[in-house]
Amino acid sequence: MDGCTDAVARAWSAEEFGAAAGEWQRLLTEHLREVMAGRTKVLNWSDPQQSAQAAAAWLEHPLAAGPDGVAGGMRQLLQQMLSAGQNLHHPHYIGHQVPASSPLAGLLDGAAAITNQVMAVYEMGPWATAVEQALVSRLCGLTGWDPSTSSGILTHGGSLANLTALLTARNVALPQSWRDGVPAGTTMVANADVHYCITRAAGILGLGAAAVQKVPLDARRRMDVQRLDDVLIGLRRGNRPVIAVSACAGATPTGAIDDLSAVADVCRRHEVWMHVDAAHGGSLLFSRRYRDRLKGIAAADSVVWDAHKMLFVPALCTAVLYRRREVRFETFQQDAPYLFDPSAPGMADIDVGMRTVECTKRATGFGLWGLWALFGAELFEQLVDRMLQLTMRFRELLNSEADFEALHEPECNILAFRHLPAEVRLLSLAEQNRFQRELRTQLIREGSFYIVQTTLDGMAALRATVINPLTTEQDLRDLLTAVRQCGQRVWNL
Repeated sequence: MDGCTDAVARAWSAEEFGAAAGEWQRLLTEHLREVMAGRTKVLNWSDPQQSAQAAAAWLEHPLAAGPDGVAGGMRQLLQQMLSAGQNLHHPHYIGHQVPASSPLAGLLDGAAAITNQVMAVYEMGPWATAVEQALVSRLCGLTGWDPSTSSGILTHGGSLANLTALLTARNVALPQSWRDGVPAGTTMVANADVHYCITRAAGILGLGAAAVQKVPLDARRRMDVQRLDDVLIGLRRGNRPVIAVSACAGATPTGAIDDLSAVADVCRRHEVWMHVDAAHGGSLLFSRRYRDRLKGIAAADSVVWDAHKMLFVPALCTAVLYRRREVRFETFQQDAPYLFDPSAPGMADIDVGMRTVECTKRATGFGLWGLWALFGAELFEQLVDRMLQLTMRFRELLNSEADFEALHEPECNILAFRHLPAEVRLLSLAEQNRFQRELRTQLIREGSFYIVQTTLDGMAALRATVINPLTTEQDLRDLLTAVRQCGQRVWNL
């Protein structure tokens, strides 16, 4: 590498990369072996400020200049990263909707990152574009649509995907809004348990977060369809434009799935765009046993579906799917002549840059494509079935114990519950809530388990997402024991 400084030459050296990659392989393999066997903490908790200071200290002296060179420096960096992070592959990780992803999928994502496969125009990422087209076609087919008349893209996460789909809905409902802005009074209607990214999208789209009309829930925490009808009637009477109804297929607090067929009937009657946030629950479509829980999703105008949840690939990989192919260019109404070749107009359907928020977009689909190619769609069906069956078994375990309470029947792999020893049941709701939160904090900082929390109708609850194929029924039994022990230590019960 003539003319390069030593640092530049070494940073781009294939030989140095090979030596560092050897350390990477060895350390990651050892790490996964220990974590998957449950021989580590789940969360390596440390004070946030101290962690930030420690991270800054690593930037003071170039490791590659030391006696161990690039490979030795890489070893030190990886040891630090792996010893200070969250161990999602531990069987006791039962927390957020982020999976113990397949390490094999990570290898393919890593290859794309190392070679910097990017997208916007086909010629920058030809195989990445081909992979995305293949995946979108299959996912549209699973949704119940004809792949030849539907469309979609992959993007970076559910928040960006929901924003993209709702921007499309806005521009279809209000064709001049891209150029002229949104008329006063424009609104969006959503499930009351909608993820906060929907209200965030309303703010970004110019409606304002307060313009989201939230529909009350029924006894199963699904959107109350009669109340949805009432809300839409009221908005029409007030001459308020409605850009979309956003339904849930796997609501974040409990995993509840709206009655999509009934929601579709109401949307059809009122001629309103039906959007389904199936970021979490969309993967049930792979399962012959559970796909009927999403009955009616084929009537949606747009669907968002995260592969980095129940399809067990590394974050982020989300599909934005459209039932009608003709809406695919409504999202953005711009020209970018420096990117798009007017002499090849047919490439507009291949290049993704005119249909995504991102211009330079990471190739997000290789992990999902690779798992699908290696093991077939049956892998995803087996994973979904296992996670849902284990979640239902967890509910049975909770209900068999006098000091635990499951707060709903799970429709997905999410379950909210409370720990209520006899002494705690006598306390006020405020004190019960404080007890749930404090024992959860104690539990995760000890590192034996990782669960999260939520609030349902003013009631603080513990929340588990069974999203690790290595988690067993015995692990769930052990969780109950660990929760009891934390409760005793926190409140001296």
